[in-house]
Amino acid sequence: MEQSLERTMAVLERTPASLDALLRGLPEEWTRGNEGEGTWSAFDVLVHLINCERTNWVPRARTILEPGGEVREFPPFDRWGGIRESQSMRLEDLLERLAAVRAENLEKVRSWGLGQKELAMRGKHPSLGEVTLAQLMATWAAHDLNHLHQISRVMAHQYREAVGPWREFMGVMKCEGHGG
Repeated sequence: MEQSLERTMAVLERTPASLDALLRGLPEEWTRGNEGEGTWSAFDVLVHLINCERTNWVPRARTILEPGGEVREFPPFDRWGGIRESQSMRLEDLLERLAAVRAENLEKVRSWGLGQKELAMRGKHPSLGEVTLAQLMATWAAHDLNHLHQISRVMAHQYREAVGPWREFMGVMKCEGHGG
């Protein structure tokens, strides 16, 4: 499927509500459990998504849209930004923060009135090189879907022993871990 700003926005709009429906009110064993040392819990993924909203997607899009954006390199992104510092926060507060910051960012993107000309504009990723705004937008939506998958996998991992022999039929438990 080719990138479509309308389809991208449809996914981006739904992610906070999807996470809220999945995670709100669950015991911490579900939301704070991870897959071992150096891996993320559902809680950690929420912190990461909020960090991305603040320092990744919209700031990089602005860089592309500003005059000279195609020659300016995006600042490096800290994938672990805020995760260690946020451990004392409440999950409900994170869900509300993600919903608010995402709504603000989508409103900004809509206010830009992006068309094909703007979506074809380019920026420089520190490790990937030249990228278009269309690619950045598509990646934002795919990134959300990646983390929804990751949260499902991490939560299923909590029952890896409890399901007994059915584990053989649980594809989510066979899936190799992915980074953020």
